[in-house]
Amino acid sequence: QVQLVESGGGLVQPGGSLRLSCAASGPIQSINTMAWYRQSPGKERELVATISNGGTTNYADSVKGRFTISKDSAKKTAYLQMNSLEPEDTAVYYCNAKLKLYYSPNDGAYWGQGTQVTVSS
Repeated sequence: QVQLVESGGGLVQPGGSLRLSCAASGPIQSINTMAWYRQSPGKERELVATISNGGTTNYADSVKGRFTISKDSAKKTAYLQMNSLEPEDTAVYYCNAKLKLYYSPNDGAYWGQGTQVTVSS
């Protein structure tokens, strides 16, 4: 069974930093893409950052220069380093991964459970 386990969320003051982790497990042959999304109440879920299998990264304009996505392929884990956090960054952050499984020739998209990030004084 495929699982994405997220950790690292919490309460932080404006200007502070936080690092989120997303560990994938299960019969995973390869990870094509890992990404972070976030969603605030009453708003659409938005894409924050992506990283490809080859290491190519992309960021939403709102987080460029402040957030960094990275991965450890051996651990099948993605990270989101968040610096200079602002109250507007408050949201539930979700990990998403496009995976190729051993028992299926098709790629599938999987979601983590989400972790709350609150930026407040």
